[in-house]
Amino acid sequence: METLSMSEKERDRLAVMAGVKRQELTLVQASELLGVGYRQTKRVWRRYREDGDTGLVHRLRGRPSVRRRPEAVRRAVLDLYAQEQYADFGPTLLAEHLERRKIVVDHETVRRWLLAEGKWTVRRRRQKHRQWRERKACVGEMVQLDGSHHDWFEGRRAKCVLMVMVDDASNRVWAQFSEEETTHASYDVFEGWVRKHGLPRSLYVDRDSIYRCEGQPSIAEQLAGKDAPQTQFGRAMERLDVKVIMANSPQAKGRVERMNGVLQDRLVKELRLLGISDLEKANGFLRTYLAQFNRQFERAPASALDAHREVPRQLDEALSWEEERAVQRDWTVVCGGQWYQLDRQHEAQSLVRRKVIVRTLRNGRVQIEYRGQKLRWRALPGRPAAAKNAKPEKLKLSKLVTVTPPADHPWRRLGMAVGRNYWNGVRARGQAVRALAVLGSRDSGRPSLRSGLPASHDPNTAKTKVNH
Repeated sequence: METLSMSEKERDRLAVMAGVKRQELTLVQASELLGVGYRQTKRVWRRYREDGDTGLVHRLRGRPSVRRRPEAVRRAVLDLYAQEQYADFGPTLLAEHLERRKIVVDHETVRRWLLAEGKWTVRRRRQKHRQWRERKACVGEMVQLDGSHHDWFEGRRAKCVLMVMVDDASNRVWAQFSEEETTHASYDVFEGWVRKHGLPRSLYVDRDSIYRCEGQPSIAEQLAGKDAPQTQFGRAMERLDVKVIMANSPQAKGRVERMNGVLQDRLVKELRLLGISDLEKANGFLRTYLAQFNRQFERAPASALDAHREVPRQLDEALSWEEERAVQRDWTVVCGGQWYQLDRQHEAQSLVRRKVIVRTLRNGRVQIEYRGQKLRWRALPGRPAAAKNAKPEKLKLSKLVTVTPPADHPWRRLGMAVGRNYWNGVRARGQAVRALAVLGSRDSGRPSLRSGLPASHDPNTAKTKVNH
């Protein structure tokens, strides 16, 4: 046997035995170098003298193991793997399905059989350095949420999405199929988790538009200390006091991403074997499948404390769509192209031009709320007729009638509201008095007074002026 086919231990023995053969070492020295007893060294030396290099190779090399599985079992496993429905099963999953058929084979044994037949290859991926994050200590402290887009039914129906939630501390899984990854789908899977386990403390999500809005905040939002406008999902989580954490990369929420890969491998094949091809049956199957799945893959958290909170009473109202609208002058509210007429019983609240909340629940029911109070309303078939093509009416001015207060009116005694004719008379009398004053000033030689009255006649002064 060639030296290259030897193990490292056997090559060391070959070098030592070659030194003994050249009489460079004694058997005592060789036993110390090999780390075995003197008698064992003599046996190794004897096999080396008789068989050469081959004598140093282990005698069981190349012989079948006494613990190997029967050839019939190996053949049955390979034939099962050759079937179309099992052709893409991995060694671990195939070993689990073999156990259901009462064939107990270790997954590593299955892996070696598939590698030997050339039906399985070792896949290696290029790795990028990431900073490791320690798991949360308590169940419910943080739950990761993501939508997995995949051909879950392998062409038996249109593609859909599986909304997956994974507890960061225990790997506990909850999932639900939906047609698309929407706010409604996120609400549904979140409600399923809350109804089953309780309200988590925080959610770890990606930067999808469902969870994060890229727009600029309004002035009101800036005054409220918000850096960006909220999505409907973000508003619902704020109302439920659930912190939303945005991941900067898929690797940041790696637990739910890896869980998506596991489910895309295992769940797809379970649906194939059962022949399920619609969402309703698939969601029903998930309830029993995830119970067994969690028993197999769930791990014990670092702390026995459950951080989940009680299910809120108004969970349905929180997981909804809310829009702020103003009440118009005809006591109507319009939202989403639908007109709502508020009930007359709210007249005392003076709601015109007030802001109300129009809430649409997931079942389509609408609620209108003002300052926490739900208002009564009725839906209108269309836009109110009075408001349609409304134009301001022109005022028709009638003939103006001048009303003159009587002479004994109290205002007249005070000089108020006496009318234009009165003041015209006062002005005429004043002009006449001033005219007389001018004539009088020529006779007396005195200037007229500022009041407009004539200067008084002084006979002494006049006499003196004449005598002079």
